[in-house]
Amino acid sequence: MVVQFSGRLPAVETVRLEDKSAGLDGIIVVHSTTLGPGAGGCRLWHYPDLDQAFTDAFRLAEGMSYKNAMAGLPFGGAKAVLRRPDGPFDRAALFRAFGQAVAALGGRYVTAEDVGTTVADMQEVARETRHVAGLAAVGAAAGGDPSPWTAQGVFGAIEAGAAFALGSDLKGLTVAVQGTGNVGAELCRRLADAGARLVIADVAPGRRDRLASILGARVVGADTIASVGADIFVPCALGGVLDEPAVAAMSAKLVCGGANNQLATPEVADMLMGRGITYVPDYVANAGGIVSVTAEYLGESAASVAQRVAQIGPRVAAILEEAARRGLSPAAVADETAERLIASAGRLAA
Repeated sequence: MVVQFSGRLPAVETVRLEDKSAGLDGIIVVHSTTLGPGAGGCRLWHYPDLDQAFTDAFRLAEGMSYKNAMAGLPFGGAKAVLRRPDGPFDRAALFRAFGQAVAALGGRYVTAEDVGTTVADMQEVARETRHVAGLAAVGAAAGGDPSPWTAQGVFGAIEAGAAFALGSDLKGLTVAVQGTGNVGAELCRRLADAGARLVIADVAPGRRDRLASILGARVVGADTIASVGADIFVPCALGGVLDEPAVAAMSAKLVCGGANNQLATPEVADMLMGRGITYVPDYVANAGGIVSVTAEYLGESAASVAQRVAQIGPRVAAILEEAARRGLSPAAVADETAERLIASAGRLAA
């Protein structure tokens, strides 16, 4: 099924995914192909219904359009969202069926890992289509799990944000990290190495407590992490965490993390600004993963990924400085810049 949907940039197409024998139930949204094929990960999650899955897929795909534009990548934005089956299921069969759906798009969508999916899952997808990345790395080529690159980019963004908002490096600062999955855990290790004092929360107590034991972090509940006494709040779980109540209770002066779609509504960006809290736009900070994925897809080296990810911190610094100079929120400046880049590419192609 192909339908149209409108947002700030109109979606090119949405594709309903359904294969009951394989347990496949979800949707692909190709949001923009102006800069190139739509690129974005495949998320497997416990969505209660298809409407919520669709809403998440569209928001995530739109974010990928902006993320890829800001990172200077020759790709548009897209995302796949799959509903995790209730009970046991054949994971390999599900992802092979998903791979067939990606293949049917003929290269308009390039997929990779996201929340709930792994390198092994993408290997199954690769049995059915070449339009997939996040596969095992070979030699000096880009590839493998992109989450360490995401964490590295977010770390650079936090350093830039701390210098701007707090006039400080990270040593001695208290950093509250929400979510200790692949990206959050790696980020915590980097923050600890930089001398930060960590407060962490996660809905999975096992991995949270293991990490706390290793790094000497303080543990708090997932429902209180945003309001805990800290200099920096780092959202690395699911989206929508920055809503009005969370911002009203926040003591941190900098928000910068790896989660996508952190703002519950666009208006929250102005609320953060009004409270004197510096917000680093999530799709600018967390672009390291898609940089790795697209470099792998294009046959580039891991060294080229490192060079591009190293640009995230300076890019964040430039956005924050422009926002302060113009009296705008960093979110507004980033959106404006991304939309200009996409529009300019569209005019050149016309």
